[in-house]
Amino acid sequence: MIQKHAKNIAAIFVGSFIFAFGINYFAISNQLSEGGFTGIALIFYYLFGWSPGVVILSLNIPLFFIGYKVFGKRTLIYTIIGTVAVSLGLEITKGWGEPIPGDPLLAALYTGVCVGLGLGLIFRTGGTTGGVDIIARLANKYFDWSIGRAMFLFDLGVISASAFIIGREKAMYTVVAVFIGARVIDFVVEGLDAAKAATIISNSAVGISNKITSEMDRGVTLLKGRGGYTGTDREVLYVVLSRNELPRLKQLVHSVDPYAFVVVHDVRDVLGEGFTFDKTEQTDG
Repeated sequence: MIQKHAKNIAAIFVGSFIFAFGINYFAISNQLSEGGFTGIALIFYYLFGWSPGVVILSLNIPLFFIGYKVFGKRTLIYTIIGTVAVSLGLEITKGWGEPIPGDPLLAALYTGVCVGLGLGLIFRTGGTTGGVDIIARLANKYFDWSIGRAMFLFDLGVISASAFIIGREKAMYTVVAVFIGARVIDFVVEGLDAAKAATIISNSAVGISNKITSEMDRGVTLLKGRGGYTGTDREVLYVVLSRNELPRLKQLVHSVDPYAFVVVHDVRDVLGEGFTFDKTEQTDG
């Protein structure tokens, strides 16, 4: 348990540094803004020269209590660590970066990638950096919104306000950065290792299952199904495999039953034998 917490805290610090690096190196140096409390802190920075790290920490203190009531002690601790780490990271990387002449779009793209990667690493540990992160997690918990989408919607309001400070053009580039960040967050949170799942409907389900098990070393789940038109009972196969195994699966299925109906799905964050740990014995799945 201690080792797990240490690993999570290390991930929070790494994610916070990547986030802070993206803000200072790409956003501030090119006079772009951000969403959420970071965007508010940047507005104060552009207007009064206030330290973004100090402003972010000050704004988040009241939300720590909300985080405790909603997510419990563990998430509160991770949130405090994340918020402090971001503030420290912003101070450490202060002054880094130079304007990218004539190409604010490139700055916006790299801002989005850094911010999304940093926040995604923090979210995977179960922590947040406070502010809109907490609001986004509330939306995810109670309304089933993706974290990235919720943050994007909330961020639009802050970006709209920043347009009066940095100008309409830079605000529009900021929207690009926030959108890219939201997509990267979803990618990191939902899983770095994308895989494929195949649903196979065939009159030779048992034969296909045996082939997959023996030749591909993948577990197969047999489900009971019934044809909607014919009313005929048949078995449906479900198997999860890596991307590079998909062509082999199609060849194998076709060799047993050329008329089999195969549907392939994208899946992410696969947990279990053969994906997150080594195979020790064959199981269904």
